[in-house]
Amino acid sequence: MPRARDLGVTIGDLPTGPHNAITDVPDVWVGHTTIVEDHPRVIRTGVTMIVPRGGDVWHDAVFAGSYPFNGNGEMTGLLWLEESGMLGSAVGITNTHQVGVVRDALVHHSVEIGAPDEFFLPVVAETWDGWLNDIDAFAVTAEHALAALANAGPGPVAEGNVGGGTGMICHELKGGIGTSSRVVGVGGVSYTVGALVQANYGSRRDLRVDGVALGRRIGYDVTPAPWPQTKRTGSIIVVLATDAPLIPTQCRRLARRATVGLARAGGVGHNSSGDIFLAFSTHNHVPLGCASEVTMLPHSALDPLFEAAADATEESIVNALCAAETMTGRLGRTAHALPHANLSEAMRTRP
Repeated sequence: MPRARDLGVTIGDLPTGPHNAITDVPDVWVGHTTIVEDHPRVIRTGVTMIVPRGGDVWHDAVFAGSYPFNGNGEMTGLLWLEESGMLGSAVGITNTHQVGVVRDALVHHSVEIGAPDEFFLPVVAETWDGWLNDIDAFAVTAEHALAALANAGPGPVAEGNVGGGTGMICHELKGGIGTSSRVVGVGGVSYTVGALVQANYGSRRDLRVDGVALGRRIGYDVTPAPWPQTKRTGSIIVVLATDAPLIPTQCRRLARRATVGLARAGGVGHNSSGDIFLAFSTHNHVPLGCASEVTMLPHSALDPLFEAAADATEESIVNALCAAETMTGRLGRTAHALPHANLSEAMRTRP
């Protein structure tokens, strides 16, 4: 499927990494498990794993911070993450009713590989896919979560109807997983900021792409809404990664800038939305139980990273919409894909 740039969308002035994905940050991997079944129940769901340090994060933690833009959602492990400033496991993303299963699978994995900590509080986030997916069937198992972990690797990242994004809906169009990256120069050194989103939020009328009010150009007579137009639902999870030398306070500051990218795309943080953002930095090594030296950028040098986070988040959302394909799920409900022709035309004819 085409991505935003294939359809004439170029957000911001900063260059992307080679894959325009969160995996452009060295040793950050992504894996998916996608579950699509029609019998005995209609399943449209899955699991996505983001794995820092190429899988060695259980022995060598990364600094991290989070920001809840609107808290009608869940991301486990945040109390200790904010207290310690460290992330010591993969980050899982799934549907609302299966957070516990994925979390427990990560705990089990930590024990199985002999991770050095005495207790494990993994980070697992969710958005609700119950419109297309029979969410009460509890289709995600520990085996699915561990398969997503085993599938994780570097390079291009599958987007749209994959992993945790399989059954998600964004701006009343088919949504899901999207990713993007930016490369910035700070003090003569190049750093990468990557974003990955699970996009499942928003109203059609609010959708904007690079400042163009695209949603208002997509009529319901041509591309129907998946539900009654009075319905307000959904959430977004944003994970940011960077190889810039940031300490936990600065990771929290970076996570907040996902709000800028979300707002540009048309997210306003509805009451029913769980908009939860996480940022981590792989630069400093934090082996558990060992002393280590830490480096950091001055706060005054962070502006390029903030810009990169906003741009990469916005483009990740657009990439999720571009990659997602029309899907029919439970009760015959259908979420229609973003019409690519409308997007290309809007970019060509913009003022």
